[in-house]
Amino acid sequence: MRIQAAFRSVAYGLATGIITGSVSAQQAAPKPAVPVDPVPAIIDAFRSHEIVALGDAHGTAQAQAFLKALVRDPRFAAAVSDIVVEFGNARYQQLVDRFVTGADVPPDSLRLVWRNTTVANEIPVDEEFFHVVRAVNATLPPARRLRVLLGDPPIEWAEVRDRADHYRSFVMRDSYPAALVQLEVLAKERRALLVYGQLHFQRLNVMSNLDMHDWRMQTIVSLLERATPARVFTIWNADDGLTAVQPDVASWPAPSLATLRGTVLGAADATVFVPSPARFTFRGDTQVQVPRDQWRPLRAEDQLDAVLYLGPRSALKQVPLNASICSDPRYIEERLRRIALTGIPRGEADRVKELCRITPKN
Repeated sequence: MRIQAAFRSVAYGLATGIITGSVSAQQAAPKPAVPVDPVPAIIDAFRSHEIVALGDAHGTAQAQAFLKALVRDPRFAAAVSDIVVEFGNARYQQLVDRFVTGADVPPDSLRLVWRNTTVANEIPVDEEFFHVVRAVNATLPPARRLRVLLGDPPIEWAEVRDRADHYRSFVMRDSYPAALVQLEVLAKERRALLVYGQLHFQRLNVMSNLDMHDWRMQTIVSLLERATPARVFTIWNADDGLTAVQPDVASWPAPSLATLRGTVLGAADATVFVPSPARFTFRGDTQVQVPRDQWRPLRAEDQLDAVLYLGPRSALKQVPLNASICSDPRYIEERLRRIALTGIPRGEADRVKELCRITPKN
């Protein structure tokens, strides 16, 4: 498979060097970041960037609502060709291609797309997103229809028997979508919205103390920007926690977007956006903790390009697990098997059991 071959080149061949962030001194005092209407701002970003990366605040209702509003905007399909999503197993690409272009696909088959990703625990996925893309495509000529690219590695859970089997796919969660974007978007001179958890957008990995020597520390954005001329425009989620840096953030309209270059927020350390209680490096396959006094600084504006403010933390709503999963005992059994097999904290299994009122076996 071309993508699986390409990811190896991306993950291993390109990860031998260090990514050096351009941390340049600011000549003028930074100004406050200014919020603007996010939809036209994102669409405008495609004028100068082939890839715009929008952070997915997993399971947050406001993030799900914003993504759908963005896709529904008539200007979106005029600027964008593809939407690359984290919440879809690439094994089902042909099925999704058919669905979003209007073909009949049984609901049970469509659910396999997000139920069978490499992430073993259940993450609330907005099923309506796929229907929104389908509805938008129904209004467009075939040549302008949006394509949804499934970025999660094509794992086959029936063949996963132990943690090592799972790890072989799980470890590709950055290199696979980076290769996918190169082959299906950039090589075809298309433009894509990349919808992933924002830690996949780090230019320098805070958790590895900004050291990118080890291929396991690479992210989708670091791989793409190292392998291609493209620079990704990255947008991270934000809430009123940023008031510690810029107090007026609490009064921003929700949603709104603010770029960081030359601003107070941009001058702050990147840990404002990526809290990290510990940092580590690899010695072979062993993780070695980095002492606190050796942590390296990084300006936020060199890590990300903009923030999407979704509202105060107190107002953000988490989408609960969908109780419909309880109607399929075989699926629940398989979900619990995956959680146990991959070593996910026991609380994830307890969530499923509580949702479906499963009595623990003695």
